[in-house]
Amino acid sequence: MVKHIVLWNFVETLSEEEKKEAANKMSQLLEPIKELVPGAVEIQVIRNEFSSSNRDVALISTFETPEALAAYQTHPAHVEAGKYVGSVTCNRSCMDYSF
Repeated sequence: MVKHIVLWNFVETLSEEEKKEAANKMSQLLEPIKELVPGAVEIQVIRNEFSSSNRDVALISTFETPEALAAYQTHPAHVEAGKYVGSVTCNRSCMDYSF
C-alpha cells in the first residue's frame, strides 16, 4: 500500500468564504477520481480547522501499489483537477510512503 499526502496553503487573495468554497470544489474534483483509477483505495480532501496547523488543506489518499499512484497522477481527471487546485493554492508539500 502507498500513502500519498499533499498539503497546501490557499493563496492569500482568497477570503475565508472563498477558501471554504475552494476546499469544497477540490473535494468535488479529486475525491471521485477514486472510482476511475484501479487500485485507488481512498482519496480525501480535508480543510484545516485548527490554528495549530500551518497548512490550509490536505489531500490524503491511499493506493494499492506505486503503479496505481502513478496512474492516478497521470489520469486526465487528476490533471484537470490540478489546474483548479494550482489556481487557488500555493506552498505545496508532498510525501509518499509505503506501508
